[in-house]
Amino acid sequence: MKKLIILLFAFIPLLSWADTKEVFWEDLVPKNYVAPEQQVNHSGGGTSGQVGENSPVVTEYNGETVKVPGFIVPLEGDQNSLTEFLLVPYFGACIHVPPPPSNQIVHVKFAKGIKVDSLYEPVWIQGVLSTDGWKGDIATVGYTMQGATVEPYEG
Repeated sequence: MKKLIILLFAFIPLLSWADTKEVFWEDLVPKNYVAPEQQVNHSGGGTSGQVGENSPVVTEYNGETVKVPGFIVPLEGDQNSLTEFLLVPYFGACIHVPPPPSNQIVHVKFAKGIKVDSLYEPVWIQGVLSTDGWKGDIATVGYTMQGATVEPYEG
């Protein structure tokens, strides 16, 4: 009996991954929604702002444990640990180019912080997704997540 209990506790973490839905960026955009076209200013006369600042979200993922791939834009932490960041669909979003529409950005918090080896490589972030938005200096965001795990994206 004791072995059975130990075995059961060993597999509990795996069960949470079994219930995790893989969600990709196109899944976070409502059907029939067309994002406004992004105008990028290459003349050096200023930067373009975020388009689709209040884009609609997909409510079916609210409160669900999901796994989303993307790139990290650091907000809080240091070189050893990040506690808060934006997850975006492509490298350079919010830094080198204007932010994507709000339904293409996830604001992620990790209570204990995570180690990120490289901001140039995509990752999977797993956690509970919320359709509660967030607004910061960089962008307006359509989704938030309480992060649980991070792993390299192999795709």
